[in-house]
Amino acid sequence: MRSSVSIFNPTRTLLLLMILTALAPATRLLAASEQDQWVYFGTYTAGKSRGIHLTRLTVDGQLSEPKLVATIANPSFLATDSKHRFLYALSEVSGPAGKEQGDVTAYSINALTGQLTEINRQPSGGAALCHLQVDATDKTILVASYGGGSVAAFPLHADGSLGAASSFIQHHGASVNPRNQTGPHAHCIVTDPANHFALACDLGMDQVLVYKLDAQAATLTTNTPAFASVKPGVGPRHLAFHPNGKHVYVINEMDCSVTVFEYDARRGALAATQTISTLAGEKLDSTFSGAEVVVHPAGKFVYSSTRGLDAITVFSIDGKTGRLSFIENVPSGGKTPRNFNLDSTGRFLVAANQNSDNVVVFRIDAASGHLTPTGQKLEISNPSCVLFVPAQ
Repeated sequence: MRSSVSIFNPTRTLLLLMILTALAPATRLLAASEQDQWVYFGTYTAGKSRGIHLTRLTVDGQLSEPKLVATIANPSFLATDSKHRFLYALSEVSGPAGKEQGDVTAYSINALTGQLTEINRQPSGGAALCHLQVDATDKTILVASYGGGSVAAFPLHADGSLGAASSFIQHHGASVNPRNQTGPHAHCIVTDPANHFALACDLGMDQVLVYKLDAQAATLTTNTPAFASVKPGVGPRHLAFHPNGKHVYVINEMDCSVTVFEYDARRGALAATQTISTLAGEKLDSTFSGAEVVVHPAGKFVYSSTRGLDAITVFSIDGKTGRLSFIENVPSGGKTPRNFNLDSTGRFLVAANQNSDNVVVFRIDAASGHLTPTGQKLEISNPSCVLFVPAQ
C-alpha cells in the first residue's frame, strides 16, 4: 500500500514560487484586458473646467465623451485605494506668499456609473499641493506640497474618509538654480512595493528623500540613509518603481533626463547607475521640462513626457541591470503633456496635454514598446492627471 505522506521539497517549492512570480504580471494583464475602465481626469479650473472629469475606455481603446463628476478647485492630481472603492483628489491652490493651503478630498466611486460622491475633506497643511498616493494597505494617504516644500500623511478609515494629518515633515535645503531651487519643492511621494518606505522627490533640493512608513499609524519618520542626491540643477520631479522592486526611475524636470537607481528594499537605500536624456540629441531649450515617468506593467519599458518638446519618450529596460536604452520620441498630440498614464492592460497610453486642452490615446506595441496614435482625441480643459479604475 502506497503511503499518503508527502515529502516537502524546498527546491521544488522555491522553483514553483519563482515561476508563479514570473507569470504574475502576464496573468494580471490578461485578466485586466477583459473589462472596460473608467478614466478620471484631474484638471486646473482657471479655464472652462470645474473639476474632475470622467470617460469610459473600452477594451478596444475607445473613449466615451467626458462628463463632469465632481466640482472642486484645481484637482491637479488624483489617486485611488487598492480596491478602487474610493478616489482622493488634492486642490492645488496657493494664495499670497503661499498662505492659502489646499485640501485633500475623499470620494466614494460608483463602480457601475463612475459617479463620485464626496465623503469628507481635510486641510493639507501645505500650499500648492502637487501629488498624492494611497499606501498598499489603504490605511494611509501621502501628500507632497510643492509650494510648502513639505510632505504629510493622513490616516484613512474603513469608510474611505480622511482623518486629520498625522505626520507633517518640512523639508529644508536648496540647490544651484536661482529661479527654481532657492528652497525646497517636494514634487511627489511614492511608497515602495513592500510598503515599508516612502520616497519623495524634492525638485528644489535635488534629492530623493527616503522615509520609513508606518501605515497602521499613518506616520513618516526619516530613514537612514535619509536621501539620495542627483546632479545639481536637474530637479527631480516624479518617480516610478520597476515591478520587481529593484529599480527606481526618476524624471528630472530641469534637464529633461531620467535617472536610474538601484533600490535596496531592506535598507531603503538608493544608488544611481545611469542618467539618460529624453531629448535624443535635441538641444536642451529653456522651454523644455520633464514631467512624468511610468513603467510598463510588464516591466520591459519606461515612458516619460517632456513639455515644450511635447513628446512621449519610450525607453527599453535591460532585464539584468535596469538600465535604459532610447527607443523613440512620439509627439504627444498636443501642447504640454503634464501627465499621462498606462491602462491596467498595458495596451493603451492616455496623454493629458494641459495647454492644448486635449487628451490623446496611443496604442502600445507589447513587443517593441512603440506608441501609435489610435485617432482618439477628446477636448478637456487644462487636463493635468490621468487615473484608471476598473469599470463594471
